[in-house]
Amino acid sequence: MMKMSFEVTAKKLFGVKYERLIRTLFLELVVFWGLHISGFRVEIAPFILYLMAGAFSAGVMWQAISSDDNRANMENMLMLPFEGRTLVFSYVAALGAYTLLTKTAGLLAVVWAVGRWNRAEILGSILCALAAIVIAACLYPLRLGRMDAYAFYVRPANRRRTVKACRRHSVRRYLFRYLMAHKNYLVNTAAMWGVACALPVLLGQMEARFVLPIGFAILSLNTPICILLSCDPALERGVRFLPGQGSAFCVPYCLFIFGSNLAADIVFLCSWQLQIGGLGPLHTLTAAAFALLSAVGSILLEWYCPIRGWKIESDLWHHPRKYAVPAVMLLLAGLAGIF
Repeated sequence: MMKMSFEVTAKKLFGVKYERLIRTLFLELVVFWGLHISGFRVEIAPFILYLMAGAFSAGVMWQAISSDDNRANMENMLMLPFEGRTLVFSYVAALGAYTLLTKTAGLLAVVWAVGRWNRAEILGSILCALAAIVIAACLYPLRLGRMDAYAFYVRPANRRRTVKACRRHSVRRYLFRYLMAHKNYLVNTAAMWGVACALPVLLGQMEARFVLPIGFAILSLNTPICILLSCDPALERGVRFLPGQGSAFCVPYCLFIFGSNLAADIVFLCSWQLQIGGLGPLHTLTAAAFALLSAVGSILLEWYCPIRGWKIESDLWHHPRKYAVPAVMLLLAGLAGIF
């Protein structure tokens, strides 16, 4: 029973013959070996290694457990006769394996390749990741006040599946309701504001004309709000099917991303002014320009290159496409710093 329950979830995440897992592990090995032989090294304290492994693993595990896309799979298993502890253990084990092998392993491959670690520190980072996965799995049922298999059943969020062009501000209402139904998106946005407050401390020793555009590029890495079409295929089909819905949806959506990016940039500028000072109107205009360009780039990617074939929402959050817009923004930041 435990093996069957594990395989039901594992094959959904890794593929019927675990082909997605094999492909992911191969890519992680390539990344590790490529960075290792490049000779690039960074001094990282063991505490930071453990903190990264633990915090990242806990976040991914929480996303995996709370994902709406696991609802149907869990619902089907709950309809069959099951033993509570067996189902919970197998379900958590499958999600934990997904978190560790496909997400945390990618982070550790990069960190291990660019750092100098001994065996004890490598083992410690793995144990921190495993501990974080277990803690997240134990804490999740408590938010529902129960400790059985039904605590892992996530009810579908109340989403609006259509966008009516005849109603004013309907897209804005949809985006607002979507964020209210997915509080983790708001948490991610708040985390970006925290990064914006910390950037002046990390980059304050360099000239503002070089550092500020780099900060604006980093703050464009707010993945969740840039994947709303990819994560809701029904909405995407509705937007593409109805005439005139492309501009009716994309323009408000672009303004929404622009406002989110600009808010993070303003927090960054305020933090810089309070800690270092010396900002002027040109820096504010630069922030607005970077926020707008990154919003337009995100919309173009969602419209022309939506992410498909994903299994759970965490795949969207950590898809390599998330780095495309920030990478372009970093190139523009270099040009802005020069000219």
